[in-house]
Amino acid sequence: MDYEKYFDDAIGALKDEGRYRVFIDIERQRGSFPRAVHHASETQGKRSITVWCSNDYLGMGQHPVVTTAMHEAIEAVGAGSGGTRNISGTTHFHVELERELADLHGKEAALLFTSGFVSNDATLSTLQNILPGLIIYSDALNHASMIEGIKRGRGRCRVFRHNDLAHLEELLAADDPETPKLIAFESVYSMDGDIAPIGAICDLAEKYGALTYLDEVHAVGMYGPRGAGVAERDGVMHRIDIMEGTLAKAFGVMGGYIAASARIVDCVRSYAPGFIFSTSLSPVLAAGALASVRYLKESTAERDLLHAKAAKLKAMLKAANLPVMESSVSHMVPVLVGDPVQCKAVADELLFEYGIYVQPINYPTVPRGTERLRFTPSPTHGDDKLAELVAALDRCWRRLKIRRAA
Repeated sequence: MDYEKYFDDAIGALKDEGRYRVFIDIERQRGSFPRAVHHASETQGKRSITVWCSNDYLGMGQHPVVTTAMHEAIEAVGAGSGGTRNISGTTHFHVELERELADLHGKEAALLFTSGFVSNDATLSTLQNILPGLIIYSDALNHASMIEGIKRGRGRCRVFRHNDLAHLEELLAADDPETPKLIAFESVYSMDGDIAPIGAICDLAEKYGALTYLDEVHAVGMYGPRGAGVAERDGVMHRIDIMEGTLAKAFGVMGGYIAASARIVDCVRSYAPGFIFSTSLSPVLAAGALASVRYLKESTAERDLLHAKAAKLKAMLKAANLPVMESSVSHMVPVLVGDPVQCKAVADELLFEYGIYVQPINYPTVPRGTERLRFTPSPTHGDDKLAELVAALDRCWRRLKIRRAA
């Protein structure tokens, strides 16, 4: 049997649809974010570019508070953790970071994972094993990590239309009132930039006796007085049973976590294979994340500037008649292209002609016909960079004859 043909056909299908993922080889330059060095190829060599799609939303990956803490940690304890959490892998940095995250979200406890994907996957699958007959009500646009965790739990799931409260209530009302229920949703949906009606979802959860599970991956660090997320901003954080977040985006390092009651955290800690059998985060990473979380609890300057930059870029794009997606009420700036081949072509032209790096967002990440470029302006993007981006996009739209805003 020609096994290689199956692999070739699978990759060929992705390329034919224009949604083959290309990983750009870059070196970010500490102290000069959003600048980076692009290693194009052996023949093309290296060139300087501006990164416009980083999830290091606040630039904390280069902040001296973070890098100093990491340097000090590696000198003090070395590089790795040495094992899983129960086999010498619980360092004092892990303990301190979990305490800090619990405090951030106003919960009794927190639990670290190696990524936000793992924290969603492990927690949502494990809850189904602990709560007999649990039904999970999942927003239709939930992240793949949430979907994977729900699938792996092999329990019952009801999918409600995105942010549709009436549909969610219809599903809740149709099930047995005595059956355990959990509503799983995100605060900021990264591809559209819209925000969930968290308070109203909590109202339904309380009415129908459901737990709430909120993914704040694209919000922690950036919303709320102390950077705990949209739930904190909206004054409803105390109504969420399980908060989930990441240390790899606004906090600028790596890792995922949940924060909840001590009982819930202890159950996940004790039953989730994704936690039990994974080597723990390097203490160096934990130290950097700890410094970042503590800093952003006190400093609002970075998130204030982030939102100002996002608002300014949206206004500039609209003034140029470029199709900013109206769904975005957050720091995300999605620009609609509507065709996978054109989306890839724009991204390539921006990179190779203008030194601007943004990745095309195609199916299955977004529905077909809604392919887009998603820009993430940060506090480190100067006004000159905003102007350069808008001018380059305008030229690309003209040359490729892409539809503009209505």
